[in-house]
Amino acid sequence: MLAETVGSTSGFVSQVLHPLVRQGWVRSDPGPAGGYSLAVDLTSVSVLAVIEAVEGPTESGRCVLADRPCNESGTCALHVPWLRARAQLLGELAATSVAEASMVTEDAR
Repeated sequence: MLAETVGSTSGFVSQVLHPLVRQGWVRSDPGPAGGYSLAVDLTSVSVLAVIEAVEGPTESGRCVLADRPCNESGTCALHVPWLRARAQLLGELAATSVAEASMVTEDAR
C-alpha cells in the first residue's frame, strides 16, 4: 500500500494525489482492489508543473518584503534581485522532469 510505503495514511495520500489525478498524470482506480497508477511518462511532467498543480500558481503578485502587492512603482530594495532569482528558480524547476528529480533522490540514498 502506498500510504504505508511513504509512512502516511490513505486519506492523506488521497488528498495529495487528487490534484495529480485531476491533471491526468495519475490514474485512480476505486474499489477494494483499486489504487493509483501512473498515467503518463514522468519525463513529460516538470517539477514546476507538479508544484503548481498541488499548491496553485507560484506567482502571488505580493512583495517579498512587505505584505502588499508588488508593482513597478515604489518597489522594495529586493525587487530586481528577487525577480532574477525567482526567474532562475522557476526556469530550473520547469526544466527538471519528475523522472530526473526522482533519480537524484535515489542517488542520494
